[in-house]
Amino acid sequence: MNPRAVERGPADPTAGATHTDTGAGRGAGPGAGGRLAQVDALRGFALLGILVVNIGYMASTYHGSGLEDPGFASPLDGAVRWFVTVFFEAKFFLLFSFLFGYSFTLQLDSAERSGARFAPRFLRRLAGLFVLGALHAVLLFPGDILTTYAVLGLILLAARRLRPRTAVRTAVVLFAVTAAWYVLLAVGVHLAGGAGVDPGAAAEAERAADALRGGAGSVIGEHLRQLPDVVFLLAFFQAPAAFAAFLLGLAAGRARALGDLARHRTTLVRLQWAGFTVGLLGGVVYAHASLVRPGGAYQILALGVDVVTAPLLAAAYAATVLRITQGRFGGRTVAVLGPVGSVTLTGYLTQSLVCALLFTGYGAGLVGRVSPPAVLAIALTLFAAQIVVSRWWLRSRRYGPAEWLLRAWTTLTRPPLRRAEGTAAAVPAVPAVPAAPAAPER
Repeated sequence: MNPRAVERGPADPTAGATHTDTGAGRGAGPGAGGRLAQVDALRGFALLGILVVNIGYMASTYHGSGLEDPGFASPLDGAVRWFVTVFFEAKFFLLFSFLFGYSFTLQLDSAERSGARFAPRFLRRLAGLFVLGALHAVLLFPGDILTTYAVLGLILLAARRLRPRTAVRTAVVLFAVTAAWYVLLAVGVHLAGGAGVDPGAAAEAERAADALRGGAGSVIGEHLRQLPDVVFLLAFFQAPAAFAAFLLGLAAGRARALGDLARHRTTLVRLQWAGFTVGLLGGVVYAHASLVRPGGAYQILALGVDVVTAPLLAAAYAATVLRITQGRFGGRTVAVLGPVGSVTLTGYLTQSLVCALLFTGYGAGLVGRVSPPAVLAIALTLFAAQIVVSRWWLRSRRYGPAEWLLRAWTTLTRPPLRRAEGTAAAVPAVPAVPAAPAAPER
């Protein structure tokens, strides 16, 4: 399994904090309770990217094995694989990780203003997130990252006093060290005579597909069988990059970078240039190694390239979405993406549930039986449905179901779910800004 391709979309456990800055531009100002609508829109966009990556792993046991599914080898199938690998894989979990760190600073500020003790509540939130993630991994999707976020959140809590410049430098060092590890590993594999795709990979993929098409016990058993490999990949390959993105979000939150985007327009433009040139080139190298020459030193080296270029492309995506929220179509953008971005934990878990019902023996058992173009179409359709349902839900409710549950555990209270009569929020008609209350790859 390709360690960097495993996206495992997170839910931002700190989402739901408010932002007191008021300098947001047109179409993206703070909504009700001081929320930044553009941040919710960015979360919504990231949730789409997570779904596009994760559904590929749930739809085919060949995905990430280094082998093409022999049942889907047409030029169109290949083109979709290239598209998803270049533009989506290993990018969107970085966006969510960044937003985790950013929202963490908002909750810190909120606790300081109210005089509340932050650490006990945050620790309960992390514990709740860990439990949700463990259940998610066993029942729905073994590539869960929520448990990893819960563990990394402990380190972030300890590092909360870092100055922005120190946080950025530490993040850069983490990316560089992780990339260097890949390079050294690639050199070692090359000197050892190279490697290659596991000769038993095809048989293993077929065995896993049969298990996932079985009953509930068979599905859960297969998830449990995969967990040790998944935990290893998360701990040694994805966690360092995720924590580096945490630190970048921490630095951005300390600087209120998303509260006054007009002031940072030059920086956003530079991120777009860097991401859509260097970052995209790295994505092409990563895709070529993953799809054309998998399993050897070249693929490992490409993973190292990806570690330092994927953050650039992720940053370019973020900069583009944020700039759109400030422009002519800003109101329309946040009206579409904002509500689903306000309930990302619920949205992420719902995506896994729907995909499990489609592709495993819980429901239709379609794993290995749907072509890549059809899988992509299912992802887009599912996300469109989530946009509609999220807008409807938030018209009369403050939180998504999973967000409410996590908040209740965090505060040890029963927070009101429904809005008081006469204060229904506004999930307004386009192009107004939605005032939705707030709220995360294999």
